[in-house]
Amino acid sequence: MKTKSIKYILAAGLVCCGLSTTMTSCNSVLDEQPRSNFDPSFFNTKAGIEGGLTSLYAHLRYFYGNGYYLNTLETGTDEYTYAQSADGNFKDADLTGVGSVTPTSTVAGGAWGTLFANINTASGIIENGTAAGMDASLLAEAYFFRAFDYFILVQTYGGVPLDLGAGELKFNTSTTRTSVRNTVPEVYTKCIFPDLEKAVNDLPENPRLTGTATKNLARLYLSKAYLTYAWWLENPNNIPTYPECTREAGQAQSYFQKAFDMAKAAIDNPGPYALQPTFYDVNVATNDRNSEIMLYADHDEDEKYGNGGAGYGWGSGGSPENFAYWMETWNYTEMTAKAASGAVINPVQREAVQGLGRPWTRMATVADAFMKGGVWEDEVKAIDSRYDATFTLSYFTNWDKAGNSEPYVTGANGSQIKPGESYFSWVPESEDANINYTGADGKLGFGEMAGRPDFVVAVNHISRKKYPINWKLGIYRTDNAGGLGSKVNGGSPRPWNVAKFSEFYLIAAEAAVKLGKNDDAKKYVNVLRERAGKQTYCVNKRAPQTADHSAEMLAATPATITIDFILDERSREFWGEGYRWFDLVRTQKWAERAGVYHIAGSGYTDKDLEEFKRDIPAGYYIRPIPQGQLDGMEMTAEEKAAYQNPAYRN
Repeated sequence: MKTKSIKYILAAGLVCCGLSTTMTSCNSVLDEQPRSNFDPSFFNTKAGIEGGLTSLYAHLRYFYGNGYYLNTLETGTDEYTYAQSADGNFKDADLTGVGSVTPTSTVAGGAWGTLFANINTASGIIENGTAAGMDASLLAEAYFFRAFDYFILVQTYGGVPLDLGAGELKFNTSTTRTSVRNTVPEVYTKCIFPDLEKAVNDLPENPRLTGTATKNLARLYLSKAYLTYAWWLENPNNIPTYPECTREAGQAQSYFQKAFDMAKAAIDNPGPYALQPTFYDVNVATNDRNSEIMLYADHDEDEKYGNGGAGYGWGSGGSPENFAYWMETWNYTEMTAKAASGAVINPVQREAVQGLGRPWTRMATVADAFMKGGVWEDEVKAIDSRYDATFTLSYFTNWDKAGNSEPYVTGANGSQIKPGESYFSWVPESEDANINYTGADGKLGFGEMAGRPDFVVAVNHISRKKYPINWKLGIYRTDNAGGLGSKVNGGSPRPWNVAKFSEFYLIAAEAAVKLGKNDDAKKYVNVLRERAGKQTYCVNKRAPQTADHSAEMLAATPATITIDFILDERSREFWGEGYRWFDLVRTQKWAERAGVYHIAGSGYTDKDLEEFKRDIPAGYYIRPIPQGQLDGMEMTAEEKAAYQNPAYRN
């Protein structure tokens, strides 16, 4: 099916629960015009409904691909901490005392305003679509997105308002300055579950356009919502909720069963979706929009339509650009080398290719994940292709693409490194004893190993200054014309992958663990592990590589599957993509798994790991309501205080 670039209307509903409204005209891209109210007739026409539907997809760009939103879901977990160039947005999220989470921080804001605006648009479509002559399958897309957005909100903040001013789940057309939060069970049972169940029933098996919602996409979020609610009901670690309400723990098993059944139904009836043959195939840019990707925030190289009108030259660092990959990219361009002529040059320059791109050094991988006992420990690295296809571990020289004719630079052990060859690599922890860190590259603290021309550092010396880049998220362009790329500093024209068919297997496995079905848990997790053992291309050699470690991967699967093992597998599948905070909060493992981490310092040559302890109180398992929401409401100080989640009240 051909990908369709579309003009879109952002029929923004009530930003901050109705403090203001925004509509856009349909004859231009993102032409926003603030308004005090909607004309309800807008959604009485087929054209209006179609424009509203298009905006439901466009709104994904305002948080997926936004680096500050990614920060809220990754920094402070067992995957990421703040890096050398981090500002307060990233230090706040780390919870190690260098900042704090408050209602004014970006950690609080997240996607609050964007989601409520979209929810109101979806409600307008639902209320008026039938009268406008819209088919039930089209209206089901609005039901899907209303539930999708509320699911993000309830996981992030606890109970949130279902009434935006006109009644519960009603389309609101005028400003309102009061708000009442519903409880978590009310949000799930009044909106998320019924909306997704309707979407499963009415959506088509196949997308009407490339990337639009389908029956199995709704099944994915319904199974995940059942799973998340089951954990919330069970509440194994007594995590508080807000607004306060009772939890029927005895119902948890029935929701775990629903999650399992729904995920299994999707796996057994995949429709247009399928696992890619290798993990590399899932994430390589040349295979974007493949059969495993069920939903994405779309972009392309047409700047007008692919990025909401924002240019891909010097990036703005704001939505709707896809700039999140910058945050997980250290400044590899600070490497220097002596060239054949004696000149000192940058051997690895900024390039618009997957695995490099624009460096911001805001989010650093924690070292623990790469060391003994971590999800990427040496035993895993040796047989699991996901390691190679997740990280940029080798950095290849490219000075020739900038027009520099130097034939070589001096590498490790006095070797000559030519254009296109590796200058620096991360190596396993077990190799550390074989590395000489003295006398090599003093600037960045690189070391040398006998027989290797490239400089190296073992992963047990990951620092806030240098760390493996997330290759999966990297930029890719088709118009570099043999050079470094004229738009290397901009946002990525790649789609941001939101939902993957592979997650069904991990949802089914997690639910099976909670149901005591170990054989089922092992069966479903092994589907992904078996694939992870197969490799046809090596990212860090930039060359085809045929390997099959699937038998070893299956043999290494523990006899008893635990939630911790499921979390390990989820990290290996979705590292750095924005899943992690939700995973740790859902399973109530955040403090246990991320409370302590190790990393070296922020200096060029820092290599000795330091220990950091995070303060993760139970009340932080939900985020603060943004201060802008509170400031805009015309309510008493007491009412505003009661609206805020308890852990963040002054």
